[in-house]
Amino acid sequence: ELLSPSFPRSVAGLDKEADLVHMEVRTTDGYAHYLTCRIQECAETTRSGPFARSIDISSLVVQDEYIFIQVTTGGRASYYVSYRREAFAQIKLPKYSLPKDMHIISTDENQVFAAVQEWNQNDTYNLYISDTRGIYFTLAMENIKSSRGLMGNIIIELYEVAGIKGIFLANKKVDEQVKTYITYNKGRDWRLLQAPDVDLRGSPVHCLLPFCSLHLHLQTPENPYSSGRISSKATAPGLVVATGNIGPELSYTDISVFISSDGGNTWRQIFDEEYNVWFLDWGGALVAMKHTPLPVRHLWVSFDEGHSWDKYGFTPVPLFVDGALVEAGVETQIMTVFGHFSLRSEWQLVKVDYKSIFSRRCTKEDYQTWHLLNQGEPCVMGERKIFKKRKPGAQCALGRDSSGTVVSEPCVCADWDFECDYGYERHGESQCVPAFWYNPASPSKDCSLGQSYLNSTGYRRIVSNNCTDGLREKYTAKAQVCPGKAPRGLHVVTTDGRLVAEQGHNATFIILMEEGDLQRTNIQLDFGDGIAVSYANFSPIEDGIKHVYKSAGIFQVTAYAENNLGSDTAVLFLHVVCPVEHVHLRVPFVAIRNKEVNISAVVWPSQLGTLTYFWWFGNSTKPLITLDSSISFTFLAEGTNTITVQVAAGNALIQDTKDIAVHEYFQSQLLSFSPNLDYHNPDIPEWRQDIGNVIKRALVKVTSVPEDQILVAVFPGLPTSAELFILPPKNLTERRKGNEEDLEQIVEMLFNALNQNLVQFELKPGVQVIVYVTQLTLAPLVDSSAGRSSSAMLMLLSVVFVGLAVFLIYKFKRKIPWINIYAQVQHDKEQEMIGSVSQSENAPKITLSEFTEPEELLDKELDTRVIGGIATIANSESTKEIPNCTSV
Repeated sequence: ELLSPSFPRSVAGLDKEADLVHMEVRTTDGYAHYLTCRIQECAETTRSGPFARSIDISSLVVQDEYIFIQVTTGGRASYYVSYRREAFAQIKLPKYSLPKDMHIISTDENQVFAAVQEWNQNDTYNLYISDTRGIYFTLAMENIKSSRGLMGNIIIELYEVAGIKGIFLANKKVDEQVKTYITYNKGRDWRLLQAPDVDLRGSPVHCLLPFCSLHLHLQTPENPYSSGRISSKATAPGLVVATGNIGPELSYTDISVFISSDGGNTWRQIFDEEYNVWFLDWGGALVAMKHTPLPVRHLWVSFDEGHSWDKYGFTPVPLFVDGALVEAGVETQIMTVFGHFSLRSEWQLVKVDYKSIFSRRCTKEDYQTWHLLNQGEPCVMGERKIFKKRKPGAQCALGRDSSGTVVSEPCVCADWDFECDYGYERHGESQCVPAFWYNPASPSKDCSLGQSYLNSTGYRRIVSNNCTDGLREKYTAKAQVCPGKAPRGLHVVTTDGRLVAEQGHNATFIILMEEGDLQRTNIQLDFGDGIAVSYANFSPIEDGIKHVYKSAGIFQVTAYAENNLGSDTAVLFLHVVCPVEHVHLRVPFVAIRNKEVNISAVVWPSQLGTLTYFWWFGNSTKPLITLDSSISFTFLAEGTNTITVQVAAGNALIQDTKDIAVHEYFQSQLLSFSPNLDYHNPDIPEWRQDIGNVIKRALVKVTSVPEDQILVAVFPGLPTSAELFILPPKNLTERRKGNEEDLEQIVEMLFNALNQNLVQFELKPGVQVIVYVTQLTLAPLVDSSAGRSSSAMLMLLSVVFVGLAVFLIYKFKRKIPWINIYAQVQHDKEQEMIGSVSQSENAPKITLSEFTEPEELLDKELDTRVIGGIATIANSESTKEIPNCTSV
């Protein structure tokens, strides 16, 4: 099924012979796929799929040199782009943009403009611009106003001025007010519009920036027969006509019409009511008609860019105007107006021929030149440009291609010719610094030893900017030799992200590696059913590694990567047949060794019936299976322990993994933050982890406490809060030398730094966050009733007594033998932390004794046979599977 007739299209020069059809097809299972084929032979057998995975329905966009698709997994959308029909790459937005919606605004000049509605936006969008390939996006403007058109479509109030590259107008929402801004360098710098000095009658206009400015309506017309509220023309560079108002914000009542003859630098008022304005004679003349529901019979023509207007009658009987069309082609002095004489009459077409008012053809003497400036700066987008246009008042016909650029020469590169590269944010006027989540020292994932990569300086020249020399060498990315790296961040996943497969059908795995020398890495993938494959000089396989399981059960799929610098392992537990949306594993961040810990799994949505829970602790390959959502466990070894839980319900299987730090003793303290952090909190685990790392680095910096003795865990929910854990040294020798009193000294150092507001970090430019120690205070009891005063006093004294008792215990706790430095931690406010869980002794637990131990694997003989350069290892007993998949 072809979902939209607008999707199949071809682009000359990219699609050979311009007959390649791009289409989105929905399959019988409800998924959509991107397919291509030739028009002459577009049969089922001749279609190919450039993107192997399913895509979101109605998400395929083919525009110029780019193809865009959307894939939603786990409730979060990912976007992919293909530049010049190359392989698809995932679009990289800043890490915490978390888009709810994306619109492709423009793909002109080998660059993508995209409007993204982020997780905390409702009626605004953020504007992002990409590199040439459309992969790496950086922020150009926040909070651009959006609205809905007559057909319910989203309208982003951003306008690109025709005829001059780099000039955009945008309506931005600032403190509940909408203001119009202009940029001359594709969004790097924005400024308000200076209002005209005088109004239409010549009276002075008192309007002081930034409190007052000119604001414009930037909606392009949905009706093709209307001029719209703003218009410009490539054949009339620098000329912009728009409706708007002067004041502190954009108004929808006090509307006038303004014109700029110099690309938006200066503006003049030409009407004090709303008019439709069209460009005539290749932009050499303007024609205007009053925008009104009443019938009209006159229009106005200007030959001097709106300084003066001549009035003409175009119909003897007033006409209710529905629209007008300026005919394209050589005869550009003809305009067709259509409407009706009354509400019951038929449509009337009126053709207006302006040839008679053009006395002659223009000659060289009728033209003048003008310089494009940006507030007096002659260099715009790295060039000095001089245009020619007809002299105001010359009533002559221009004809085709009469206006245009006369002179264009490059400028020396300056700061305003460079924007911040991906992962960097602007501080001040020109300094680009790494965002808190970005590591600029990490080279590309595809970097191999002996090769080189471009190491960003934090800046990139604006696409289509033509400046030369100057700062270009300083800001250009530098080629560096790829360092040899051991495999790190190895992941094995299925193509659809699921942990369940059907018996007898293909299960497709993808191996991902965050770091490592790919060209010198050997990869082995053990499917867990006695079959393994090996790859030498591994390179990512786009279509994935396919395998068919012949029996049902739970299989431990293991990926192993190794090169001469190190190795890494990744494990996936795949359920082959035998359906839950999300599971959240609740564990404490830190636990005491040899002390029982309660662990629970929360499943959404909560379903009726029985769920099966599979628990893995540490490196154990033998899970505990329970029908209860909670379990108790005692950790015997210090260090970081991994807990994995999988939940099965019908044919669905989901998983969550958490790390828990186990120590002999530790201390902790609740932390809170300045309120401005809450506005920027998307409440997702990755963000909380990054914020915890930022606080940890800040503590280490101001106290010099060893990094391995601090752990910061940020809680979910609002207001944002966290817990600071102070841990003993990892080194056993150092630990024996010290004791709990040494830990108390570290605690005192950290608390002093926190109480003095020394611990703070910059979340983004202008957003400084301070970290505090959460203080618990006694609230006074207030009771206006005389009869209850005694009980209130008794309660107050009780609270004070309890507070003193707590203080004495804390003060002298080292002298009381039955009080530990830290008891079992319980976080009632933390949704991700374990609460009080009653653990029944008779809760059903099942141990999969059939799972083969690692020692047994070493004793088995592996029968290896080579097939076409891939080694296949057969092991008949590497994993024993459950014989039947029965519902509990």
